[in-house]
Amino acid sequence: MKSETGFDPELYERFPTKGPRPEGELEALEQVWCRPKGWQWITAINNNFVGVYYVGAAMLFFVLAGVLALLMRTQLALPMNGFLPQETYNQMFTVHGTVMMFLFAVPAVEALGVLLLPQMVGARDLPFPRLSAYAFWAYLIGGLAFFCSIFFGLAPNGGWFMYPPLTSTTYSPGINADFWLLGIGFIEISAIAGAIEIIVGVLRNRAPGMTLDKLPIFAWAMLIFACMIIIAFPSIILSTLLLEVERALGWPFFDALKGGDPLLWQHLFWFFGHPEVYIIFLPAAGAMSTIIPAMARTRLVGYRLVVLAMLATGFISFGVWAHHMFTTGMPTISTSFFSAASMAVSLPAGVQVFAWIATVAAGRMRFTTPGLFVLGALIIFTMGGLTGVMVAMVPFDWQAHDSYFIVAHLHYVLIGGMVFPLFAAIYYWLPMSSSRPLSERLGRWVFWLMFSGMHLTFLPMHLTGLMGMPRRVYTYLPDRGWEIPNMISTVGSFLFGAAVLLWIVDMIRNFRPFGKDAGNVHDGPGLEWLPTGLYSVRSIPVVKSLYPLWDQKNLARDVEAGRYFLPNTATGERETIVTSTLNAEPQYLQRMPAPSAWHVWGAVFTAAFFLLLTVQAYLPSVICGVLAVYCLMHWCWLLDRPRIQPTVDVGAGVQLPTYVSGPSSHGWWAMFITLIVAGMVGTLLGFSYVFLWSRQPETWAAPPDLPLLAPVLAAYLGAGLLAWASCRTLRLDRPRTPAVATLMMLAAVGLAGAGLGMDLDHWLATGLRPEVNAQGATVYALIGWQGFFVAVSGLMGLYALLRWLAGHVEAARPSTFDLIGLFLAFTAAQGAGSVLLTRLFPGAAM
Repeated sequence: MKSETGFDPELYERFPTKGPRPEGELEALEQVWCRPKGWQWITAINNNFVGVYYVGAAMLFFVLAGVLALLMRTQLALPMNGFLPQETYNQMFTVHGTVMMFLFAVPAVEALGVLLLPQMVGARDLPFPRLSAYAFWAYLIGGLAFFCSIFFGLAPNGGWFMYPPLTSTTYSPGINADFWLLGIGFIEISAIAGAIEIIVGVLRNRAPGMTLDKLPIFAWAMLIFACMIIIAFPSIILSTLLLEVERALGWPFFDALKGGDPLLWQHLFWFFGHPEVYIIFLPAAGAMSTIIPAMARTRLVGYRLVVLAMLATGFISFGVWAHHMFTTGMPTISTSFFSAASMAVSLPAGVQVFAWIATVAAGRMRFTTPGLFVLGALIIFTMGGLTGVMVAMVPFDWQAHDSYFIVAHLHYVLIGGMVFPLFAAIYYWLPMSSSRPLSERLGRWVFWLMFSGMHLTFLPMHLTGLMGMPRRVYTYLPDRGWEIPNMISTVGSFLFGAAVLLWIVDMIRNFRPFGKDAGNVHDGPGLEWLPTGLYSVRSIPVVKSLYPLWDQKNLARDVEAGRYFLPNTATGERETIVTSTLNAEPQYLQRMPAPSAWHVWGAVFTAAFFLLLTVQAYLPSVICGVLAVYCLMHWCWLLDRPRIQPTVDVGAGVQLPTYVSGPSSHGWWAMFITLIVAGMVGTLLGFSYVFLWSRQPETWAAPPDLPLLAPVLAAYLGAGLLAWASCRTLRLDRPRTPAVATLMMLAAVGLAGAGLGMDLDHWLATGLRPEVNAQGATVYALIGWQGFFVAVSGLMGLYALLRWLAGHVEAARPSTFDLIGLFLAFTAAQGAGSVLLTRLFPGAAM
């Protein structure tokens, strides 16, 4: 009986197949997924390589930020110490926090997902391997450039939170703050690219039979993590963009003298910043929920409850951003709500902690290095959670705010909730990527040094905070009782550093990647422990259990023998199977891209564009921007390729199509998620507009006359309808439909541009200017954001025209036009929404 997707589940019974596979099949697979040679390693795109690069880069930033921490602790070891000048300390403090939060914590867990998820869900690779590689190179280049600014005295010095007005041109006149604003905004774009890859990969590239109730807990955690990035990270992109525009052009978003408000920055920043704590925690919790059952040799207690707890954590975390703003004078009802939400978010975390404790109690725990790290994480995170409940209480937060008590709480949560689980994951999963596991003896030394060093460093900070020591100070006066706790903290930090150094030595001695792996040394139950090559699994299995290697006997042997799906290269290219979202039923064969240098050059020129903007080299920046667009368009040119054959045999006579379009395709999903990101930026920009109006409504001028609204809306409506009609026309498959569809798409771009131009002209006619007050700044920011989308639509229209001139527009391959049409429809809807907001909201209020 066929399911709603058209797939017959009874076909699963054909697997595993019997008998030997044809000769040469494995050799052909290895040739297609071959190892890069020489300098070609830079162009590698499969997760085996990119994942290792990614994790390695994240750990590099962890070490670099740790060195800065040791220097800061040396400065604070004694009162009135002159080891570091004040300005140098402020730069180190800012770079340390920024690197740990933006260049280590989130990228590290995202990198772990890129490395593990394909094998964990039984796919050959994630659906957009070039996107993962592009995100990695952009992150590495941008991150190193940002860190190196400290060697030239150009590092930001306003704290990793960059509160205005201290970061405005009045108090930070140099380009130090610009390095932070442009660099972090750019790096977060790469994080969003990785999140899109993870969402589509987990939902659409699972092994057949891996329904959502059989999805590994780590994959669940990465899915929720990526969805949270899609919602939260647009806020930091918008806030950095607004502050940079204020610094560069004088538009007063945060200048109270011109109707702006510095609190707007705090709302935007913490809408990202506090969910980020849980964004970091959830993948680490997923790793804990994966490692503990393997170490305890039993199943995770309460699997469904843990999944629900992670979902609840992700949802509630977006209601606690003002947890950091209790001392800003918010209304009592607001502080009460955010205080309650801050305490409520601890409940689902508690569910996970109790599930881990129950699993340890139900099994026979092995206290190997991964086992020690997960237990250490459990202890430290629980202690951090208890102090988190304390600072969620408004009266206590008023006393402890901006003291070293908060520093201690933050580090207990982040180290217990992320660093220790990450080290557990490295020791647990490294045999997947290395021919030799890390030393168990050295691993125990690493754990105990890190565990004791962590407590020695941060436990005394609770005391110094309660004794009144403020955070973010570079020195302090003697005879206040802070000397001994600070000296203990400094000694503890060097113990922690010794542990990391010992781990580095162990990695140098034993890590041997890109060869034969060390095997399932921990008797793990997940698909990631199947025998793999550069092509991931030899054949994609049918999954019948949450713990397939424990429950499906001979699975590893049958997979290695090629007795499941896709035991060969069906089209002579890199491939993987795309499955349905809920039931993981095979839908079509995805042809994967081959390695190339276009994504690398695209990342290089994109990074150069932002870095040159920072140093105000505008002409070279524009040139690099044009080159980046060219590289990305060349990258996209080869994606919508002709079909080699309509259907192929993916094993046991199962036929799957090689091309789909519309909502069934993975490309459509990626575009839809990208537009969610854009919609969040637009929504938060609309919030900024309303928030600033609410601060000084009497100073806002009247909008353009309402009759002028009609032609603008008509232009945007026409653009959306023409984009939709263009996609429909192409599917008619008549001789002239490609030309007609292309012209309609170009006309849609023209109408979107006309709507933008009319809106801008109407506001210019009112005499409102962006540098005069907050109304002008936010109105023109909305117009500028819409202008960016119209410009991108213009590039897409040019791309569609070039595709038609090259003969690549046909009814059999409508995906390119589907995606362009979807983007144009969003652009039209966004333009209409921003016009209605700016014309009707203040007009109705006045």
